[in-house]
Amino acid sequence: MKLLSFSKNGQSSFGLVKDDAVIDLKIKLNQQYATLKDLLASDDYLEQIHAVADSSVDYSLAEIQFEPVIPNPEQIFCIGLNYADHVLETKRETPEKPMIFMRLSPSQVGHNQPLLRPVETEQFDYEGEIAVIIGKGGRRISKENAWDHIAGYSCYNDGSVRDWQRHTAQWGPGKNFYKTGAFGPWMVTSDEIKANEEMTLLTRVNGQEVQRATTSQLIHDIPSLIHYISTFTPLQAGDVIV
Repeated sequence: MKLLSFSKNGQSSFGLVKDDAVIDLKIKLNQQYATLKDLLASDDYLEQIHAVADSSVDYSLAEIQFEPVIPNPEQIFCIGLNYADHVLETKRETPEKPMIFMRLSPSQVGHNQPLLRPVETEQFDYEGEIAVIIGKGGRRISKENAWDHIAGYSCYNDGSVRDWQRHTAQWGPGKNFYKTGAFGPWMVTSDEIKANEEMTLLTRVNGQEVQRATTSQLIHDIPSLIHYISTFTPLQAGDVIV
């Protein structure tokens, strides 16, 4: 299933994509949940969605404005230098432990929304990533159980202001300018993608392919990242690992 967050006539909601249209889950589920993050926090969110999946659609995709898949994540963890080919490209050493930096919610935009190049720079760059959305929270999650904590996967453009990124070793300023990261258009639920299934990341700029990688190239794989991050902080439904 494909789940998304959106707005219509200035009102935020979330829904289920059905062909080229949307079922408004906020309405269909009797407004029990304010956001998609709240729905993912329920133990039986898949069953609830399946129960209304045959409902009539509410809007076409052309009628809505996409919001970031999770507009209000509590935590966004980004993993730097985690593709082997990228490490070679940058002439850096392979990191022994995950290189983690944080993004803030205001740095995100939804699908089809413009990324805003700050006036302070001419070095605004793309960085295509896979986003992992947490469904079931937890602390010190084992690698073996990590797949059970994933709600789904999405696309993420980790837009980077390179000169500001290099101001410090922490990268935070260059990764958090307002509306510089695109998240979406939607998430594919984890029941559609098997544990350890190889995913391909493809990035195009103006139609030209500029990135291609697979999850087999990850230095620290997804279960390892979930285990590592949940060791130092509890993960919650709606948290994002980019």
